[in-house]
Amino acid sequence: MNALLRAAHLPLLLGRLAIVAMVTVGLTGVTSAAAEPAHATVSAGVGHRAVHVAATRRGAPYQWGAVGPRRFDCSGLTMWVFARLGKRLPRTAAQQYAATRHIRASSRRPGDLVFFKTRSGYVHHVGIYAGAGRLWHVSGTGDHVRRGRIWGRAWYGRVR
Repeated sequence: MNALLRAAHLPLLLGRLAIVAMVTVGLTGVTSAAAEPAHATVSAGVGHRAVHVAATRRGAPYQWGAVGPRRFDCSGLTMWVFARLGKRLPRTAAQQYAATRHIRASSRRPGDLVFFKTRSGYVHHVGIYAGAGRLWHVSGTGDHVRRGRIWGRAWYGRVR
C-alpha cells in the first residue's frame, strides 16, 4: 500500500521538483534552450495539484447538479477541484469549454480539462486529464468519481 501511495504522489512531486529546478536556474543565471518559461512550469504545477485533488474525491457518488464535496456531477467536480486551487470555472461543461484555452491533444498535460461533444457539437461531459490517456470524472447516475480511460474523440482545454 505504501508503494501505491508513493506512486500516486509521483506526478505531484515531479511538478514541485520542476518548479525548484526553474527557481534554481533563475537564481544562478544559468539558462538552457530546453528550459520551459516559468509561467509554463507554474501551470504544470497547478495541473498536477488538480489531479491530486480530484483523486481525493475517488468514490464520491454522482448526483445531477451537485458541486461537492461529497457528491458531484461532471462539471461540479472540475469546478470544485479548481476552486481548491484558487481558479474559478463556470458551472456547466459547455461554459467551462468556452472559458478555457483550447489546446491540441499533443499539448495536453495533467490537469487540463477533457471535453466530450455530441455529433452536433454540444459539449456534454468534462473531466480532468490525469496523464497516460486517462481522466478523473464522474459520468452519470449510478457512477462515482473515478479515474478511467479517455474514450472516443476528446477536446482539451487549459484553465487560465
